[in-house]
Amino acid sequence: MDLFADDPPPPVSPKPRSGEGGPKPRGEAPAVDPSAPLAERMRPRTLDDIVGQEKLLAPGRPLREAIEHDRLRSIILWGPPGTGKTTLARVIANATQAHFIAFSAVLSGIKEIREVMAEAEQARRRSGSRTILFIDEIHRFNKAQQDAFLPRVESGDIVLIGATTENPSFEVNSALLSRSKVHVLKPLTVEAMVTILRRALSDSERGLGSQNLTAADDALAGIARYANGDARIALNMLEMAAATAQGKPIDAALVADLAQNRALLYDKTGEEHYNLISALHKSMRNSDPDASVYWLARMVESGEDPLYIARRLVRFASEDIGNADPQALTVAIAAKDAVHFMGMPEGNTALAQCAIYMAAAPKSNAVYVAYNEAAEAAASEIAEPVPLHLRNAPTGLMKSLDYGKGYRYAHNEAEGIAAEMECLPPAHQGRTFYRPTDRGEEREIKARLAALRAAKTKAPEAESSRGSKSKA
Repeated sequence: MDLFADDPPPPVSPKPRSGEGGPKPRGEAPAVDPSAPLAERMRPRTLDDIVGQEKLLAPGRPLREAIEHDRLRSIILWGPPGTGKTTLARVIANATQAHFIAFSAVLSGIKEIREVMAEAEQARRRSGSRTILFIDEIHRFNKAQQDAFLPRVESGDIVLIGATTENPSFEVNSALLSRSKVHVLKPLTVEAMVTILRRALSDSERGLGSQNLTAADDALAGIARYANGDARIALNMLEMAAATAQGKPIDAALVADLAQNRALLYDKTGEEHYNLISALHKSMRNSDPDASVYWLARMVESGEDPLYIARRLVRFASEDIGNADPQALTVAIAAKDAVHFMGMPEGNTALAQCAIYMAAAPKSNAVYVAYNEAAEAAASEIAEPVPLHLRNAPTGLMKSLDYGKGYRYAHNEAEGIAAEMECLPPAHQGRTFYRPTDRGEEREIKARLAALRAAKTKAPEAESSRGSKSKA
């Protein structure tokens, strides 16, 4: 059986009583509450019940060894909802000889936890017993509050188990993170969830076995796909299907009827937000229109702000296409305007058209590289004054100070360029920031710039030659 539910942990006394750190009886299965949801009744009770997290919990794996030999150290369990972080904590609670206390960061305050830690310190001094403190949704404590755990973790008075759906790199205090081992729980595969569902159908004590239900393979696979890696959702849907079927076989048509609107895993301010926009950006950069429209659809259907997507497309048009296809920026701006004008869902095809255009367009990051190099030069090197010949001279004083002196009006020059006039300050003369590629429109731009730069190189020679002749 897999780890699945992330429901709040069972209520426990916030203060360990003296003497609770000793051995406790093992192997006693808790009574089954027939009125509890199927997902709760089928929650794994032992490590051997768990399906789908073999990389963490298969025999011989370090985490399993630590749990079975009661040598667990502070850990952070990180994974999406429904992957079993709370369930694993309950399994640990049943396996350990240490005193185990569970808290939810949603329901408990730091004051209660400090009281528990003080009691844990005293218990360790009295009897040498450990206290395992499980904090569900630890990311809901701010980093200053998380600091309260550090002294007791460092002293060994408590073993901390933190559970979070958010990336610990961003949400867990770095000092606490450095003293804990992060274990990543993966979303369940379709195969793993089908195993869980079949087990629930056959289990007469905790599951639906007494109802003698049957379910087609494609129906169970449909439930698993709907659940999107979350076994709790899968079991909830199986329970609904069983109630709806009323003793008849559960088929794909019934599952499709129940699964009208699948809730996609997404958090517009969390890591998945950045993962999906990264996937969209990199798929377009790699000229893959199919992947691009898929990741776009994932974001749109999950409720992402369409104007955020549009802004990213506009940025992509300049950063990854640039002058290889100058029309890309026009297309991106048009898509942004269409979304703003029509709203959603009508604007989804404008975004799709734009993403597909970006993926199919020739690529160049030459504009992006040119700006970054110029910005670095502007920020890190001496800011030389603007050359006098490039300055305007709207007043007599400025003219008397040679503002504008020597300026050559390009339109009056042969080929429309004053080849001998330098526009960079002296320290940067001859420097090249923009280096166009051979892709798309930049191929022509590259050839044109090569000719212009060659003309600039020859200009000083011609000017020098004219000067020599005049002196003669």
